[in-house]
Amino acid sequence: MSVRSGRSGKGTIKTRFEVPLTREALAKFKLKAVRRGCWFRDLKQSERSLLDLTIRVVERVRSFSLANLVSRIVGKLCEAMESRIYRLVRSEGREMAKRLSEIGLAWGCKSAWSWAEDCGFMQFLVVSNLGVFKG
Repeated sequence: MSVRSGRSGKGTIKTRFEVPLTREALAKFKLKAVRRGCWFRDLKQSERSLLDLTIRVVERVRSFSLANLVSRIVGKLCEAMESRIYRLVRSEGREMAKRLSEIGLAWGCKSAWSWAEDCGFMQFLVVSNLGVFKG
């Protein structure tokens, strides 16, 4: 999964995961990753060092090269911190909802086209397939 960085309206570079590349935001993000146990488990020592130095030295990331490196690391941490349910909804739930939407359309249900993009429906499908509702 690639993490693209882009400029927001105020000239601050943000990652695709909506983490602005500023000292304050990166420090808060690091604290969150440490608390969830991802900081040491999922990052190499060189990646941790790069983020630590960025937090200490740079007030706001302006360099495209540095933004690219930091946003990749932030993306890696975001993926490590997301919940199992969300990961399954993103990967498998969308496909399940799309298939059921196609079946509903084939049966003549005109509102079935919206099922494929309904996040709540995707989450329901994932949770029900995990066996949560089974006795």
